[in-house]
Amino acid sequence: MQASLEVPGTRDVHGVPAAAPLVEVNRGNITESRHRGHIVAVDGDGKEIASLGDAEIVTFLRSSAKPFQALPLLLTGAADRFNFTEEEVALACASHNGEPIHVQIVSSMLKKIGLSVSDLKCGVHEPYSVPEAKRLRELGEAPTALHNNCSGKHAGMLAVAQHLGAPTQTYDQADNPVQIAVRDEIARFADCSSEDLAVGVDGCGVPVYGMSVRAMARMYARLATGADRDDPTAAACRRIVAAMTNHPELIGGTHDRLDTEMMRASKGTLVSKVGAEGVYTAGIFPSRNWPSGLGLAIKIEDGDDYRARPTVVIESLRQLGVLDDEALAALAQFARFTIKNRRGDHVGEVRPSFELHRRSA
Repeated sequence: MQASLEVPGTRDVHGVPAAAPLVEVNRGNITESRHRGHIVAVDGDGKEIASLGDAEIVTFLRSSAKPFQALPLLLTGAADRFNFTEEEVALACASHNGEPIHVQIVSSMLKKIGLSVSDLKCGVHEPYSVPEAKRLRELGEAPTALHNNCSGKHAGMLAVAQHLGAPTQTYDQADNPVQIAVRDEIARFADCSSEDLAVGVDGCGVPVYGMSVRAMARMYARLATGADRDDPTAAACRRIVAAMTNHPELIGGTHDRLDTEMMRASKGTLVSKVGAEGVYTAGIFPSRNWPSGLGLAIKIEDGDDYRARPTVVIESLRQLGVLDDEALAALAQFARFTIKNRRGDHVGEVRPSFELHRRSA
């Protein structure tokens, strides 16, 4: 039976906020499956510009929190005390591939603060980089916490702990001054009290916070415009945005990572950050089309990170007039996906199937 399109803000028979169909997976003349989710775009003043699904659905920021988790690194003066470079600030915001360039920079951060890889509490996983993971296996070398995609974030948090005189052994715990500072910044940008934030534990062991998709979009609009309550915070936002956009290969990887390719293709018009379980956020800088900037937040309901999320991201930005033809051409590999059978025949396609609901002026 063909599913009907939900109107933004509706709920299903169980009272659960209804996600909008966003992506179709077609084989032959049949839509074989769909990915659903929620999209919100707000301008720099916090006014909702466009949406689909339910803007008030609550989900965790996951790694989309990283630029805000890095704010205390700058606001406390820790980054300046330890002479962190712009590249090292970028690594504090990254979900990196674990390539040699990433490992080297995190190692430098730890050396500057007088700590070592054993002080990182992010855990260990193989590098996201397939060639690097293969290289380590061939050499018989085990990955370390340096290869964890969150190691730069954790090194930045350790720097804050060192600077504040907080216990480095518990920098990952919610009651440590480092995490209290992070929580307060996230609440401030989300425009809520810290008590209103949903709280969980992220994949790397530190607290992770949940809020509405609309609040996530608002956070990124503020990040992109530097429009916060005081000058030091605005300056910190500008430093974080510059670090991310000047070094996109550090935020994801040297190739084939959505954040990296988005910032490369958009040529300084946006800052991009993915989060696990189908989360995506972007801050769009003020432009002719959007004089006060934009914040975009997306949640794919089933958590798909690989075929639904990039498809929805690029189509949303296309409909909002953020990506020009040159950028769209550069991102074509992420916009639609060919389905092939085991012989390599083209048998279907993954493609966007939505139109944003635009708010009238």
